[in-house]
Amino acid sequence: MAYTITHVSRLSGVTLKTLYHYDRIGLLVPARDERNDYRTYSDGDLERLQQILFFRELDMPLDAIAEALTDRTSRLECLLDQRALLRSRGARIAQVLATLEQAIAHERRGEPMTADSMFTGLDRAGWQDALADQNAHLRETYGVELDTAEVDADGMNAAAAEATAFMATMAHALRAGLRANDPVVVVAIEGHIGALAVAHPTDAAGFASQARFFVTDDFHRQMLEQQQTGLAYYLLHAAESYRDAA
Repeated sequence: MAYTITHVSRLSGVTLKTLYHYDRIGLLVPARDERNDYRTYSDGDLERLQQILFFRELDMPLDAIAEALTDRTSRLECLLDQRALLRSRGARIAQVLATLEQAIAHERRGEPMTADSMFTGLDRAGWQDALADQNAHLRETYGVELDTAEVDADGMNAAAAEATAFMATMAHALRAGLRANDPVVVVAIEGHIGALAVAHPTDAAGFASQARFFVTDDFHRQMLEQQQTGLAYYLLHAAESYRDAA
């Protein structure tokens, strides 16, 4: 089926100006009638536009979108990558929304919001137990340990949700055979570094150093390898590629 540019704009919510721009930069190029210069979009063009908009939801720049679409061998591969990235972002947004909804409910009731009601994850004692093995390893291997006396359960829950979603995205990228500098991987790393920086100043070099530690340290390497074979090394390669491009 053929669609006019006006029809496509109405279907997708994308402005005519934006569609013209996508045409000019070669991101979405419809057929052209040489007699009147009318643009005609096919069903395939609509599918490509849908994928462009999925990437735009991830705040990916247009040049990176063009590269990502070019590198994908199939529409299904691209959609699976986009699902992994959006799930990662969704996990972080879900934490924010959960807090927001509870804050609204408490405000309507005129009740103060307690720390324990902010998240539904582990409490302080739960986190102390969960970190026990890691702390023992750090103490025996490096002579240092994490201070768990005053664990911020809310912050740990949020950080754990974000880290879990990030590692799931990286594991999917590895299974899909994406390059370490693939736009999908780059966007995931950017989001993860941003989340890490909320608690501690973190940049591309610091993240690469962390990834190297995960490879060289038996405890942390095994944690990642249990999730996906090769994940620790893939993460290091991606982190170093991101650092070198920064």
